Amino acid sequence: MPRATNVPATRRRRKKWLRRAKGFFGGRRRLYRTARETVQRALQFATAHRRQKKRQFRNLWTLRINAACRAEGISYSRFIAGLKRARIELDRKSLADLAVRNGEVFKKLVAIAKRN
Repeated sequence: MPRATNVPATRRRRKKWLRRAKGFFGGRRRLYRTARETVQRALQFATAHRRQKKRQFRNLWTLRINAACRAEGISYSRFIAGLKRARIELDRKSLADLAVRNGEVFKKLVAIAKRN
């Protein structure tokens, strides 16, 4: 009796990895072992970078707020401290958005922060 090798399941398993490797270059897309190693590595980077993305955006928002504050003659730390004393609870994302898109409102916030 011939040996059964469970070909459909094996093919399905391999195709799954090769589908995920779509868009890679050369053997990284075509060869099963190389494709699987590359995809596993890519998935690890994706996991790490999902966390890094949050950090990087917060840094970007802080940078934008700082630049807008300096233009108004106040430092970032004094601005944030002034807002806290005035009990204005806006997150950095919305503050950065105001600084970039709505300068007049941001200037009013700076004035409030300077008073406190």
